[in-house]
Amino acid sequence: VPIICDCPEVFPDDLLGLPPPRQVEFRIDLDPGATPVARAPYRLAPSELKELSDQLKELSEKGFIRPSSSPWGAPVLFVKKKDGSFHMCIDYRESNKLTIKNKYPLPRIDDLFDQLQGSSVYSKIDLRSGYHQLRIREEDIPITAFRTQYGHYEFQVMPFRLTNAHAVFMDLMNHVCKSYLDKFVIVFIDDILIYSKNKE
Repeated sequence: VPIICDCPEVFPDDLLGLPPPRQVEFRIDLDPGATPVARAPYRLAPSELKELSDQLKELSEKGFIRPSSSPWGAPVLFVKKKDGSFHMCIDYRESNKLTIKNKYPLPRIDDLFDQLQGSSVYSKIDLRSGYHQLRIREEDIPITAFRTQYGHYEFQVMPFRLTNAHAVFMDLMNHVCKSYLDKFVIVFIDDILIYSKNKE
């Protein structure tokens, strides 16, 4: 695509370092009296251990995770994707049970489809590492800790699988796209659709 070649600074191959502060910050509000939960790492197959080592290295190099001494600690597991690669998942079920739920509304799918009536040209934007572009409030970082065979780490950016991640990301995207919503942009969590009646 010519525009990508012409503007490499706008479309980098990778995103390194912590994202800048944004209008929305991810925070974890716990139920009163909640105490830290730590679970032993799950047993992983040799192929999963190799993937774990690679992904920990990549996340560390990007600045998304750091070593942790937190009393919290969730185990890690892997889900195989359709293409055969592995998706690292942190099992935050225990800490999610202790988290106060954010009631930010997600849009109704039928309402979103109503906006598309009369449109014939569509563009979809796929955000690269979208969730990882939102910082976590400093005092909540220890709650994101996870335990592996290679050490104890915590996220400095919003990870997948935490309660409220969808709601907070939806809030951020609504802030970013506010001027364009209901005109030519639809946002559903980390999926962005641009629609138009014609190519102009």
